[in-house]
Amino acid sequence: MSFLSDALGRIKPSPTMAVTAKAAELRAAGQDVIGLGAGEPDFDTPDNIKEAAIKAIRDGQTKYTKVDGTPELKEAICAKFARENGLTYTPDQITANIGGKHTIFNAMLATVNPGDEVIIPAPYWVSYPDIVNLCGGTPVIVEAGIETGFKMTPDQLEAAITPKTKWLIFNSPSNPSGAAYTRDEIKALTDVLLRHEQVHVFSDDIYEHVVYDGFEFSTMAQVEPGLFDRTITMNGVAKAYAMTGWRIGYAGGPVDLIKGMAKIQSQSTSNPSSISQAATVEALNGPQDFIPERNAVFKSRRDLVVSMLNQAPGLSCPVPEGAFYVYPGAQGLIGKTTPQGAVLETDEQIATYLLETEGVAVVFGSAFGLSPHFRISYATSTEALEEACTRIQRACAALTG
Repeated sequence: MSFLSDALGRIKPSPTMAVTAKAAELRAAGQDVIGLGAGEPDFDTPDNIKEAAIKAIRDGQTKYTKVDGTPELKEAICAKFARENGLTYTPDQITANIGGKHTIFNAMLATVNPGDEVIIPAPYWVSYPDIVNLCGGTPVIVEAGIETGFKMTPDQLEAAITPKTKWLIFNSPSNPSGAAYTRDEIKALTDVLLRHEQVHVFSDDIYEHVVYDGFEFSTMAQVEPGLFDRTITMNGVAKAYAMTGWRIGYAGGPVDLIKGMAKIQSQSTSNPSSISQAATVEALNGPQDFIPERNAVFKSRRDLVVSMLNQAPGLSCPVPEGAFYVYPGAQGLIGKTTPQGAVLETDEQIATYLLETEGVAVVFGSAFGLSPHFRISYATSTEALEEACTRIQRACAALTG
């Protein structure tokens, strides 16, 4: 009999973290590796946010706080939702957690029973189905391929809903594709959801501020107020504010659910770091002018990567509307033979080939539920991206068959 739990067997380690760790390991061994696996901005946390954290330390804000966020942080989150999303929450409808992943985990654990179904459009962030599995639910994967711009259609959503459906996990802009749903596209989905009262919405808005070309972000409960009472709207400071290591995610939702999530948190992590909470208050309330400035840099990197990948034989790379990822199609590489004589049959083998022959670390598409693709994060220097794409072009050109 195994000492380990059955639940552990329902999940796998994060592929994105595994790729990042492998790249670091090879680099430490002296190999020239360009890591494009991590979804982490290369910008630093703005100075005013750092100073707020330092002040909090000096002021003695180093004790336990309310389990799911200080009053000051909850007020700042309420103000953010009202200002930027037209959503009115009170502090008892707000939760602050140790990153967005923690928010998702708390929400699923507080609501999902064995047999409950959770709809997840693919490609998806790698953690969504594993969190559902860990909580005893059943992920229902809806493939939204390159032909629909990696966006789930209303007909696909309707077909996926059953009497057992409890949640739709919705991410726009998307990790890994960068696809972002317009207001009209979201409205078409909410029209479906209004017909199915048992379905709740988990809206993952973590890339809200990372959008390009004049794209206007909208969130589910904003587009359809009729879904407000069965939607949890999640966000965080990791991406737009370059605060990945500070570990703060937050959400607004129904009072009963927020209380349930706090109950779970009280018996697991307790409160997020008091210092990180103070820094997040400043992030949300302070100047926001650096965001469009950084987005301009991300856009130039996006345009570079898309152009260079589309010049690589066998790759097809759509232009994403947001986030800092591209998700090129690699169907044209399947069946090709490497200079070493190996036949590429999967996108995982393609990723291994790029790493071993050219020292470029990408994440294979099957990790995100849609193949054959791979994900590149362009949240790194322009110089590194140009060199990496040159290497990818060379690797693709070297294939035969």
